[in-house]
Amino acid sequence: MTSFRLPSRPVRAIATIAAIAASAALGALVGPALGAQAPTGTAPGAETIRYDIRFPNAANREGVVTIRFDRLPAGPLRVRMARSSPGRYATHEFAKNVYSVRATDAAGKALPVERASPQEWRVTGHAGSVVFTYTLFADRADGTYAGIDPTRAHLNIPATFAWAPGLESRPIEVTFHPASPAWKVATQLQPTSDPWTFRAPNLQYFMDSPTHLGAIDLREWNVTSGGRTQTVRLALNHLGTPEQATQFTDLTKRVVNEMAGVFGELPAFDFGTYTFIACYRPNCAGDGMEHRNSTSLTSTGSLGASMLGLLGTVSHEFFHAWNVERIRPRSLEPFDFTDANMSGELWLAEGFTNYFGALVIARAGIITPAQYAARLSNAVNTLTTSPARGFAGAVGMSQQAPFVDAATAIDPNNRANTFISYYTYGEALGIALDLMLRGRSPAVTLDDFMREMWVRHGKEQTAALAPARPYTLADAEAALAAVAKDPAFARDFFARFVVGSELPDYPGLLAQAGFLVRPSSPGRAWLGDAQVAVGSEGASLTSPSTIGSPLYEAGITAGDRIVSIGGTRIATMAEYRAALAARKPGEQVEVAWVGRDGARTATLTLREDPRLEVVAFEEAGRTPTAAQLAFRGRWLASRQ
Repeated sequence: MTSFRLPSRPVRAIATIAAIAASAALGALVGPALGAQAPTGTAPGAETIRYDIRFPNAANREGVVTIRFDRLPAGPLRVRMARSSPGRYATHEFAKNVYSVRATDAAGKALPVERASPQEWRVTGHAGSVVFTYTLFADRADGTYAGIDPTRAHLNIPATFAWAPGLESRPIEVTFHPASPAWKVATQLQPTSDPWTFRAPNLQYFMDSPTHLGAIDLREWNVTSGGRTQTVRLALNHLGTPEQATQFTDLTKRVVNEMAGVFGELPAFDFGTYTFIACYRPNCAGDGMEHRNSTSLTSTGSLGASMLGLLGTVSHEFFHAWNVERIRPRSLEPFDFTDANMSGELWLAEGFTNYFGALVIARAGIITPAQYAARLSNAVNTLTTSPARGFAGAVGMSQQAPFVDAATAIDPNNRANTFISYYTYGEALGIALDLMLRGRSPAVTLDDFMREMWVRHGKEQTAALAPARPYTLADAEAALAAVAKDPAFARDFFARFVVGSELPDYPGLLAQAGFLVRPSSPGRAWLGDAQVAVGSEGASLTSPSTIGSPLYEAGITAGDRIVSIGGTRIATMAEYRAALAARKPGEQVEVAWVGRDGARTATLTLREDPRLEVVAFEEAGRTPTAAQLAFRGRWLASRQ
């Protein structure tokens, strides 16, 4: 899950290609169908669970779901909605959008339905078969939730379909009924002879299979790697031109090829197909969510205005086809749909993915080395300047995902001081480790580490379409030791930078490639990084002040209102900025504010803005050496 955008890093990710010319055995398909051969055990049988979804009230954001369960054991049937979703690490309580629940037997006779918990219903009195029906309200089209309207239905499966505990291993068949004859369908589910009916071998695969119905511009191409030729599809629902879609497809092809170069091969996609499912429309929310053989990409941005940013999410999410979907932490396998999934390895699963997402775009020649250097600024600056490193390292930050990964709460928190996103923390460690390895003799790379993880923990999959050997933190350390041929180095790196929170030497590491770490605003006076909302009565802090900042040391924090700086009353943002711009670091200034204990005044000593940026030597007027340029070239060279 996850996401990443250029030029700045986002919160979650993207990509797609669809066309569905089915195999001759399937005949012509009306709506696009993905995939090809069926895996063992997916043929429908007496115990297949059959889902059906219709959209009779799409204008009011509703869908109607029917599920048929047969050959049930005696006793009540439990049916529940998921609380979490693959690629997400917090709970989202999908049952809140389910209503008009009812059940019948196979003959249509009503059966008693009791709500056993906020997420679960119990059906009693059945004789082995239950038809369970409900209405779903869906008005957020993104990678986590579901969005239904007359223009499209973008469905994240856990947010859409209920399931029965105890029946998770049964095969599944689902039929979609389009709201418009113009709609097509894009999904990683296995197609059947009916263009609107698809299969999944079990619940885990079904829940991991986002599906989009709408006006899809389908593109596809074949990629040969690892001795296999497979199909990549880009299913675009967008408002741009065909020429823009073609350009985006060409850029996506370059990303796919460079990603394969990192690992030496594409994964063996379960049905020989990988699908980027992309909805770039104003009625979609920004998101990107990885899945086993597909990714869900949504954005209000357009191909015309936001192509490079959208491509950044494509790149991030496609890297997940290896890292997370197959190279999977044991803490996430199997995925628990009933609770938040906590993992201490998200710095590697999401953060290293963030690192390679941008790196691959640079290697493909889509951005310049100078642009790539600027892309490194956020991670390097955050890890260097955030006070949160004083509270936990990469593992500890990863374990906080259930509280921050689109989780909701109404009480204030202090995460501005205590939390660094595992996306950012892991990306920063990816930068450092790659440059450390490249600076060793003999040189190895983070590409080598990811290939080692692929061979040890990702390439082999089970018949149930799951990783055969999910990894632990100790496994990742062992893989690094093998690549570096130095267990002491691996042990030291994990102890100091992964479990611990020491800061890598970014200026020295990046200088190897002729990249400079420098203050982004030298000489600018700074009170702190708290967010402010300025009005006629002053500048109100809307977030906690930063530990170590002049504001923090004076006890000025969220909810307090700065009335004047240096005797100048503050009533506009321009006045707030001007009051600081007129002064230099080291100056003392009187600040008046109103806090919970009333009006107060203190003299604060201004500091220099501590924020950093990364630039190429050439951008800073320096000339890189031949050795630095050679190092940079090896780092950013295409793998094709």
